[in-house]
Amino acid sequence: MKLLLIHSDRMRYSVTKPIKNLAEEISGEGSDSLDECVVAFTTVEGPDAEHEDNVMAEAVNVISEMAASVGTENIMLYPYAHLSSDLGRGTDAVNILKGLEGALKDRGLKVKRSPFGWYKGFDLNCKGHALSELSREIRPWLEGASKKAEESKALQSEKEARSEWFVLDPEGSLHQVRIEDDSIKGYDLSGNDDLKRFLLHEIHHSRAVTEEPPHVRSMRALEIADYEPGSDPGNMRYYPKGRLIKSLLERFVTSRVKDYGGMEIESPIMYDFDHPSLKSYLHRFPARQYAIETPDKRVFLRFAACFGQFLMAHDATISYRNLPLRLYELTRYSFRVEQRGELAGLRRLRAFTMPDCHALCADMDQAKEEMMVRFELAREILKDTGFSSSDIHMAIRMTRDFYNENEEFVKMMVKDFGSPVVIEMWSERFFYFLMKYEFNFIDANGKASALTTDQIDVENGERYGITYTDEQGKERHPYILHLSPSGAIERVMYALLEKAYLDSLKGIPSSLPYWLSPTQVRLVPVSEEYIHHCLEIAARLPGVRVDIEDTDRTVGKKIRDAEKEWIPYIVVVGEKEAKSGILTVRKREPGKPQVEMPMDDLISELRTRQGEMTWDQLGMPLMISKRAKFVG
Repeated sequence: MKLLLIHSDRMRYSVTKPIKNLAEEISGEGSDSLDECVVAFTTVEGPDAEHEDNVMAEAVNVISEMAASVGTENIMLYPYAHLSSDLGRGTDAVNILKGLEGALKDRGLKVKRSPFGWYKGFDLNCKGHALSELSREIRPWLEGASKKAEESKALQSEKEARSEWFVLDPEGSLHQVRIEDDSIKGYDLSGNDDLKRFLLHEIHHSRAVTEEPPHVRSMRALEIADYEPGSDPGNMRYYPKGRLIKSLLERFVTSRVKDYGGMEIESPIMYDFDHPSLKSYLHRFPARQYAIETPDKRVFLRFAACFGQFLMAHDATISYRNLPLRLYELTRYSFRVEQRGELAGLRRLRAFTMPDCHALCADMDQAKEEMMVRFELAREILKDTGFSSSDIHMAIRMTRDFYNENEEFVKMMVKDFGSPVVIEMWSERFFYFLMKYEFNFIDANGKASALTTDQIDVENGERYGITYTDEQGKERHPYILHLSPSGAIERVMYALLEKAYLDSLKGIPSSLPYWLSPTQVRLVPVSEEYIHHCLEIAARLPGVRVDIEDTDRTVGKKIRDAEKEWIPYIVVVGEKEAKSGILTVRKREPGKPQVEMPMDDLISELRTRQGEMTWDQLGMPLMISKRAKFVG
């Protein structure tokens, strides 16, 4: 089956002529319309009849998810033979379309279906927003894959799970909370709007994006990243500036994890569906997988670094003296088939770069001690990346039994964090972990996105046959911690851009941290005769990403364009600066201060701003006139 889904203000059709031996019987005039609807242009293909139930089940999911993401309950099913050259028999198509209609109605949707086997005229418009168009192929007959995106049992369990929600304050008091009339009851949230938004987001479990996040405009305007129409949705293109930012973050996080003791490894991006350990683990991890047929076997693309690190640990000889054993990989890329309505810019992707650090621990006591070491590592990484404590909200998810047995540990963690923490408790464990914590960022649309996360895994040591030899010479399975100290690199970029937008609402100029700014200093000659002087200044700024605005535009236009690029330092160079050596510097700070600085003072200030953070050259032409424009 092939689907083309359009979010429309109105769809109206009328039949004109029956197709011989195919036309479905109709009553009335054969015309109808539906307002504010998802129009599902549907082509039933030859193999669909042999897999009717699976085809209809997946089509229902795709259509209902699209309807939910755009906020409508109205569906117009429209048979459309022009999406495929491999058409099914008319009788099969009618049966499948009728079944699809009934299944969608069972979901509580209002459904109209135009008749099969008729030439028809129709009028519709497409709303034209980011989620208004979707095409999908549904082909469960592909060997071994009932869905393109394999959905784990853990993900299914997560949908069905019922949680209790609490706020744990730094003083150690646990407050059970609930939602009444779209407000939080059970804890005083006066003056803490961000925590309220976070709680509402978490309890509602709402991942679908109904409006474009502000960072999407910024990532395009700054020529950082963009959607790639030639790929699967959720796979991005990164322009030179975006690749620089991404590379700096990758190297920075990797360096910090190595300082902590993480041993960097590299592993494959695809794994065998039928490997016994992997097959079992797939259903304990809440993710949808890409399934691929190779010449030799059916494989899935990894959604984390767990597989390679666990298989490597299985083959290693490990003593209790080696614990905690810290393995690290920066996965470029990890793959998850996130739902279409959840994809928005850099926030949630199907291909992403994940720093993934596992620690093998002897027992629960060592696991908790190691988790606190990593807790501080993650906080420092986020702080140095550019996030303040007020930007981050913490959640802890665990079983009720874990909390009862480790209450003091949980309270110590919250006290160390220093702010109220959202607690989700499950009555039973349906993942491979007993407990995990997250550091979350709340964006301009009120969506929470996890950056850091760490988990206490009690299953995979045994599942993968990972053992260590204890002090008595006995083999034991370790506990395993799963840490992403920063979260996906792309999500860090999203959060920094959203933070810049939120700052702008407070009157603070939008900016990236100095060490991540593609151009750190722009030199603006007032005329062509001062370009040579700019070249001399640039030569005195090693370890600074500097460029020269050598176009023939006015000085005012050059400065405005530099400000649109969020450049931290703009230096205007004219006769006065050339003669005196005193530079006129415009800093990207509140009030846009313009100051005069000796060259040595500027160099000293730039060195202080850079500090020990990761640095790289710009990787673009020094002269602005030599650069291509990638957007607009």
